[in-house]
Amino acid sequence: MTAIFEKTFDRTLDRLVAEYAIEAWRGGELEAWLFEDEAARRAAEKRFAAAGVTARLHSAYKPLVHFFLEDAPAAPRIAVTYPVSSAAAEQRFLLEAYPLAGMVGEAEIAFTPAPVDGPLEYGVEITAADGSVSRHAVFAPNRLAEDHIGEKLLSPCGWLRLRHPDGRSVDEALETDFERLFHETVQAIDAHPWGDSEPFFDALHIAVSMPGADTRLPVGEEAISLHEALHEDFYFSLLELFQKKSDRPLGSRGLQPGQIIPVIAAGEGAITVKVETRPLTTEPAFWPAQPLHEAEGPFSVSMVNETLEKIGGEAFEVASRSGRAVPARYVRGTDHPIMLSGGQHPNEISGVAGALRGASLLSEREGAHFTVSPLENPDGYALHYALCQSQPHHMHHAARYTALGDDLEYREAEPLYEKAIRREAYSRTKATLHVNLHGYPSHEWTRPLTGYIPRGFEMWTVPKGFFLVARHRPGWAERTRLLIEKVTAELAKVPGLVAFNEAQIRLYEIHAGALQFEVLNGFPITITEVDRHDAPMTLITEYPDETVYGDVFRLAHEAQTQTVLAAYDALQEMMAENLMV
Repeated sequence: MTAIFEKTFDRTLDRLVAEYAIEAWRGGELEAWLFEDEAARRAAEKRFAAAGVTARLHSAYKPLVHFFLEDAPAAPRIAVTYPVSSAAAEQRFLLEAYPLAGMVGEAEIAFTPAPVDGPLEYGVEITAADGSVSRHAVFAPNRLAEDHIGEKLLSPCGWLRLRHPDGRSVDEALETDFERLFHETVQAIDAHPWGDSEPFFDALHIAVSMPGADTRLPVGEEAISLHEALHEDFYFSLLELFQKKSDRPLGSRGLQPGQIIPVIAAGEGAITVKVETRPLTTEPAFWPAQPLHEAEGPFSVSMVNETLEKIGGEAFEVASRSGRAVPARYVRGTDHPIMLSGGQHPNEISGVAGALRGASLLSEREGAHFTVSPLENPDGYALHYALCQSQPHHMHHAARYTALGDDLEYREAEPLYEKAIRREAYSRTKATLHVNLHGYPSHEWTRPLTGYIPRGFEMWTVPKGFFLVARHRPGWAERTRLLIEKVTAELAKVPGLVAFNEAQIRLYEIHAGALQFEVLNGFPITITEVDRHDAPMTLITEYPDETVYGDVFRLAHEAQTQTVLAAYDALQEMMAENLMV
């Protein structure tokens, strides 16, 4: 292990109390925007009040949502004017208001953009049941600054307003402990001598202890979590940093820096951070045992292996970067074969379950012909399990890629490690269709310290239901279209699935704009020509499953399973009708 950086940051909240909850400020007024949960802010306000200082402490993160959680009265009509800045995406502040439209129940709510580059504040007009109207200005503190790769971004920040009885006043940005933690840690990692070749480390471990608690919202799986947001900002910012160091394009999925692991734990008192390199781990994911078809959470690796044993067929496997097995089965039959995979991005947990369930059901059919590799990235799967022990509901994108730090699908050079399982599956089947099960965040995904909207993943920032991505080789467009028509027609029969999609799309379109996908039989779809896959047609599922449990998880893996069966059946029908010639 190599130590990179370690520091304790004075808590901004405590510093404000120490400096201004004193006799010299009695009769004064203080207003601050901080990255703190409501409980901590209310407790500090009481300490100010005891010192004779009138204080109001707001959240710097998602201030409009917090206004409605903490201050706004219930009312039948709400009108919101949101700020628009030329330094950010047009709907940036409308997205930051998500999921407000789903939080107000039966109330009418309308959102209107303000003139470009006006004050960074939301205008809120609330009409009560008796017709009375109240108006509120909700400040959204942001600052424009250069980030770790030299781009200028408008990002949420702390702010302080003071008024002393003698007339003195302050109204300025306040660099908080949350911001300092992020920027100083990234700077320290950037300054370390990493050498000139990938991978730069086995595992880069960023351990943070930070006060505060997540706030669940009354909309689906939505929550406000500064801990999750910090994990996401650290992970993707460091990927960008190493992309720059390697002279790779921003967003390159072929980058192999090593495994980046931000562990953001809830603690008490001051924020602490410790950054060090560590060796790779080899322990498997020890999720509890559960019934295959009624699972309410992710499967253990032992259950994956036991289920594959029951599926039967010819076993084959490859090894991951850390030496974990990537297991697969080839069930040989008289049908036209498919390749079936899950766990490429193993924090997308319903894909693993759907691949196992789908393969299990197919194996019961006479003539079934397929390969299944349900856990393509066991290193990421083990990391996801470890991260979920302290933050079970977070999306944990650090577990998305392999222990090399790349997306296995984009790996081209030897050693192929995990990607070799697909090459082996195709060599055995020469399959026309690859069904590749995926997921995405079940709740809003943000990067508040680097522009708020996740760079390079803008279309994934809020859920929009279960949707399908089809890719095909040149000349396969019509056949791929027919396949996806057949699949979506069958998926529409899954109880509750179309209604689930409709609700998520409705909220998405209020806060993120019109859906940029065709909707077919109730399911968003996109079909593109790609000439880099082995199989002529690839069907990719995307279910908002990061990270869900219980009945929500059951619907997720039911959707995945039914996609497998529908795609398999559609292929057989099309071959029988000579539509694949």
